[in-house]
Amino acid sequence: MNKPLMIDYYTDILCVWAWIAQRRNDELNRQLGSDVAWRYHYVDVSGDLEGKMQDLWKDRGMFEGFADHVHQSASAFEDAPINSRIWNEVRPATSANAHLVLKAVENTAGPEASVQLARSIRQAIFVDAQDVGALSVLFNVCQETGLDLVEFRASINDGSAIASLMSDYRRANSQQIKGSPSYVIDNGRQTLYGNVGYRVLHANIEEVLKQPKDCSELVLSLRAMRLGELLARALPQNSQADIFTAS
Repeated sequence: MNKPLMIDYYTDILCVWAWIAQRRNDELNRQLGSDVAWRYHYVDVSGDLEGKMQDLWKDRGMFEGFADHVHQSASAFEDAPINSRIWNEVRPATSANAHLVLKAVENTAGPEASVQLARSIRQAIFVDAQDVGALSVLFNVCQETGLDLVEFRASINDGSAIASLMSDYRRANSQQIKGSPSYVIDNGRQTLYGNVGYRVLHANIEEVLKQPKDCSELVLSLRAMRLGELLARALPQNSQADIFTAS
């Protein structure tokens, strides 16, 4: 039996596109089942919201302009509702506290518990308009989902949770992750980023699934050789050198 195709999935918990993408990911899992497996990572997009507003939205209305952008972007997606208070009234200072709690839960209760908590945190911010930048709010969400506060807070206190989070951030930098959400397919054979539609996601993943990993480089080499042969036949003899040596 073939191993499942690994998808390293990078998000920022406050990213509206990651909130929208969750439905596409659920459908991918329904359609592809055990053919794919996921590793969940976090990337620093909204670690400093005030700084982000100053850098990117100072001339575009600051939080009010950002709120308009978020609500307009999400308006086309009925299955990803956005509370009108988000960014207009409720303005989490950072996504880092949520990422820290999620890594603490992953360390103590396992990846699946962390994935389910991420859903609950996104529901809390985008639907219920809760300030998930505050640890007190995050701990309440954890309690509501039945998590053991004492257990995962130990991971925060001993530093293992922040170490796991820094590992995610460092990995995102090394893989040149540009933003949220990002899909790194099969250790970098393909990377998809941003508001990627379901059909594009499904088609790209299926294409990688169809191509054996150990044959991929050979296939690419054969394609390049074939292209070279076709060009050699099509071009005049004195033009070939110019084509193949051009920088």
